[in-house]
Amino acid sequence: MKKLLKDIRGCKVCLPHLINGVNPVMAAHEDSKIAIIGQAPGSIVHRTGIPWDDKSGDRLREWLGVDKNTFYDTKNFAIIPMGFCYPGKGKSGDLPPRPECAPLWHKPLLANLKNIRLTLLIGSYAQSYYLGEQKKRTLTETVRNHELYLPTYLPLPHPSPRNNIWLKRNGWFGEEVLPVLKAIVGEAL
Repeated sequence: MKKLLKDIRGCKVCLPHLINGVNPVMAAHEDSKIAIIGQAPGSIVHRTGIPWDDKSGDRLREWLGVDKNTFYDTKNFAIIPMGFCYPGKGKSGDLPPRPECAPLWHKPLLANLKNIRLTLLIGSYAQSYYLGEQKKRTLTETVRNHELYLPTYLPLPHPSPRNNIWLKRNGWFGEEVLPVLKAIVGEAL
């Protein structure tokens, strides 16, 4: 596992495609209990090298019902983005995660995580990759039907402040999904 993590952190496969350079950001321990598979680091995380070290991370920790110490304990959470490096800025937010990372690193990484009790699929990229044809037509439908994917996966929207409108329009998420999430996290930890 140590060699694998070192190899991931030293990866330069996407260097020709990343205007801001490579800085693979992830965290895992062979004893991690919950895997968080998100999109890709944002510009703040690219600079700090700390996963979910931004407003999205604050909201995610609130959703999980955990503090920073619990969240950043890799024996609790493995943080595995679809793209390990910041993809750069697009017209309406960050560019999509680079497509090379997940096929290259996810399988060997997850094979080393023997104690995972739940995998959170945050956003449409993670949901498409892991749920495939089981994914519903939209992210909203996929999240709304979250019980179909339990106990292995729990699909979530991205906790970005850009999703405030989605969260406001979909009050059922806070009422129905977040209590399930917090209960599972509480049991797992």
